[in-house]
Amino acid sequence: MVSSFLTDCQSLFKARLSRYVSFWVFLSILLIEAIILIPSYRREEQDLLRQLEDVATAKINAIALLTQQKMSQPQLQGKIEAIAAESPIVAGLALYDPQGNLIETTGNPPDLTLADIQGQAMIRRQRSPGGQWYDVAWSQQSLGIDYTLIVRHDASHVQHQLYWFIARIAGLVLIIVFFVTLSTMIILGVVIITPILRLRDDLKIAGQALSQDQLHCNFYSLNYCQSNELGEVMEAFNEMFHRVATEIARRKEADQQIRLEQEKSEALLLNILPKPIADTLKQGKNNIAQGFPEVTILFADIVNFTEISAQISPQELVNLLNQVFSVFDQLTETYGLEKIKTIGDNYMVAGGLPNPNPNHAFAIANMALSMRETIQNIKCKDGNPLQIRIGINTGSVVAGVIGTKKFIYDLWGDAVNIASRMESHGLPGQIQVTQSTHEHLKNDYILEKRGMIPVKGRGDMVTYLLVGKK
Repeated sequence: MVSSFLTDCQSLFKARLSRYVSFWVFLSILLIEAIILIPSYRREEQDLLRQLEDVATAKINAIALLTQQKMSQPQLQGKIEAIAAESPIVAGLALYDPQGNLIETTGNPPDLTLADIQGQAMIRRQRSPGGQWYDVAWSQQSLGIDYTLIVRHDASHVQHQLYWFIARIAGLVLIIVFFVTLSTMIILGVVIITPILRLRDDLKIAGQALSQDQLHCNFYSLNYCQSNELGEVMEAFNEMFHRVATEIARRKEADQQIRLEQEKSEALLLNILPKPIADTLKQGKNNIAQGFPEVTILFADIVNFTEISAQISPQELVNLLNQVFSVFDQLTETYGLEKIKTIGDNYMVAGGLPNPNPNHAFAIANMALSMRETIQNIKCKDGNPLQIRIGINTGSVVAGVIGTKKFIYDLWGDAVNIASRMESHGLPGQIQVTQSTHEHLKNDYILEKRGMIPVKGRGDMVTYLLVGKK
């Protein structure tokens, strides 16, 4: 408990706001006390000087009585000197006759003269600059005699008393200032500074909590239950934290959902188009077309598909095609080829685009061999394995996307038509290739020459059958 109190006190004195407020409280009290001290000092000075006058009044009255007696001037001077010598307060005096002549001066002559008091009040007072002497001039009217008397008082002890008065007041002021400043700092610390420091710590905790997606925190400032504006600020801070935390959680959840939807859309788009083409379309470009000087195209279709489709239900037909084409799609991924499209039972794939590949003919040949092998694992309704015809050609094409709806990445050119003819003029269970494809494969694959065959729209063409790898 004591350790906690000392720690809080240390925090108070370290707090800049606490020091700032305490400094201005300290300075304000000093200024107020200084304003009060100046008139108090003047009153004290006047009181002490009046006391000095009162002490010397008896001597002054005695001198005034002597001037009324009939005696010679030497006798009068002697009596005055004797009276002045008896009083330690009277340090000197000057006596002027009715004609204004100085008839007597004793001790330390006063700075005031008869000329200084003519036309002035009945009594004139003046203190020396150093404060040691205090001169008082009594006119004829004030004394009720025909003489003017100026007395110099010894006021040295008055100055000491004034110094002591200032010291007492200053000490009292310092005690008051210290007490008020300390109490202000403590009260200010308990009521304002400590809660603010706790609120500062809570802000750090809130920032860390929000960065870690925490919706609840145990804030220190809530332990200071105050029914004032600062308490309202703390409650508002707590409410703001929960609102911000909830909103951040909601937005992160929404962002996550948007991200998932974007990933789904991206995956769907990549299922339709090659990634480079999809990226180009997302940049806002339409009518994408690119020429490729040499690619290899493969067409494949299921043998006797029309008869097979007539023997099974539509759902069974769709399931069969899905099974076949799913296997072909996996092979496409395996050999790094680009599936172009399916039309009915016809499957089209190309190698060497959209990213050029010098081994496009090899990849297509491997794909064709794997297709012929795997199709034998898929049975018809009658239990016999399926058969396919495959046609392959190598040549130049134009590839791209046209239109504004239902995008498809397609190929155009004579090489595409010839590849399609190789498939349609092929033999069941065989892979027929053109002369151009044969030139790419002849060193690494086993190819049998089929010979010259008539090709629709092309006349007679020499073709080969791909048997396997060497």
